Amino acid sequence: MPFLLYNLPLDFARQFSHLMSGDVCRTVMACNGKGVFMKAVQHDMTSGSPMRIILNFTLPIFIGNVFQQFYNMADAVIVGKFVGTKALAAVGSTGTIMFLIYGFVVGMTAGFTVLTAQKFGAGDMPAMRRTVAGASILSLVIGLILTVAFMILMKPWLALMNTPSDIFADAYAYIMIISGGILAQMLYNLLASILRALGNSKVPLYFLILSALLNIVLDLVLIIVFHMGAAGAAIATVISQGISGLLCLAYIVKKVPMLKMSREDWHPSGTLIKTQIGIGIPMALQYSITAIGTMMVQSSLNILGSTLVAAFTAASKIEQVVTQAYVAMGTTMATYGAQNMGAGNVPRIRQGFRASTIIGIIYAFIAAALVMTVGKYMSYLFVSEDVELIMDSVDIYLKCVGTFFIPLAIVNIYRNGIQGLGYGILPMMAGVAELVGRGVVAVIAAGQKSYLGVCLASPAAWVLAAALLIGMYYYIIKIDLKKIFPGKKTGNDI
Repeated sequence: MPFLLYNLPLDFARQFSHLMSGDVCRTVMACNGKGVFMKAVQHDMTSGSPMRIILNFTLPIFIGNVFQQFYNMADAVIVGKFVGTKALAAVGSTGTIMFLIYGFVVGMTAGFTVLTAQKFGAGDMPAMRRTVAGASILSLVIGLILTVAFMILMKPWLALMNTPSDIFADAYAYIMIISGGILAQMLYNLLASILRALGNSKVPLYFLILSALLNIVLDLVLIIVFHMGAAGAAIATVISQGISGLLCLAYIVKKVPMLKMSREDWHPSGTLIKTQIGIGIPMALQYSITAIGTMMVQSSLNILGSTLVAAFTAASKIEQVVTQAYVAMGTTMATYGAQNMGAGNVPRIRQGFRASTIIGIIYAFIAAALVMTVGKYMSYLFVSEDVELIMDSVDIYLKCVGTFFIPLAIVNIYRNGIQGLGYGILPMMAGVAELVGRGVVAVIAAGQKSYLGVCLASPAAWVLAAALLIGMYYYIIKIDLKKIFPGKKTGNDI
């Protein structure tokens, strides 16, 4: 349940976190054709060693996220090696737009299924099925709107981002195919969110891994055999996403009888639809704030030419694999914070933040040492021409970001953890801080045509957001939670 409490009204989030806490024994009724059985759905994080619990919960999420990055990296690696540096730059120049599309879809579908998880936890299966119907209808309608809007606006958008003329055609072909496949993304992410809402996080992961492997195979076939270039990579991505969505659908039809829909289920109330929109759209917009900042960085980078765009693309892919541990820790802290908020255990909340911070700092030193010493040699994965030039530029980027891995750890841990406590507006303010940090440095870098400046844009965002989040955390712990839980000890752990 990584996204369940993002941007919810505080009272609703507290009720939901209590529902999901270890204090509540949750069972659901499901019919398997031979009778009725009871299935427990519980990840109890309200007792035991916080350090051990957080590590055990984080590790499988980290593995899943790494596979997701390999999925995303496949296009860049295969295009760079078998088509060339300019094609790699073309794919990379659209990365921020892809991030906007993917983030919006993930945030929105996760938000639409919050009520699904709530009704499931309460054992109200008819209401749960209506939330699934509502989420499906909304995803289809909004998915179609997004597809049309992105495809109409894409050419002027790429021009606005200063996409170099020598890669513009390939970039446009690539991102137009991705935009045309938004419904395929929507299908997988919606069904995966529904399964996670029912307590099943493993099956979506299995299909994601299968999809990643299929994407690699299709990349090789379409690019090497059929010589389709960057467009072939995009087609492979869309097909793989669509197949993973269809596999989720087949699994639900055959293995999840509680989701067998009747005609009545497909008539959700206006109130339900309004509530799902009120949760899903803000969650989607949160991703959009970050995406806008990265677009400003990409625009500044594009001015510097296709070779540096290719180097930045390769370096960012390397960084993203290494830093998935922080994304996983953030997901863990959202769940940890939610459960312990529901249990009203403020000292344990503080212990969890302290344990995650320690883990994050230790990992930051290890990850920084790795990317700042041997990270540049991974350039050989992406390119076969201009390797030395690209490797030097990759090294600059990795040293810039590696120096600031601790603030990045703070951003992921504290933003997600605070969201898990039921606070929506405060973490969004940190997103705004990231936008300001990236934007200011990106504008300065563009004016000076400085590659180093572009590489420092994200670190500036992390530092600014981390400082704000630490202040928010102390306000919540020292002041707000004392008002929410009067008379309860808040503990002394930082």
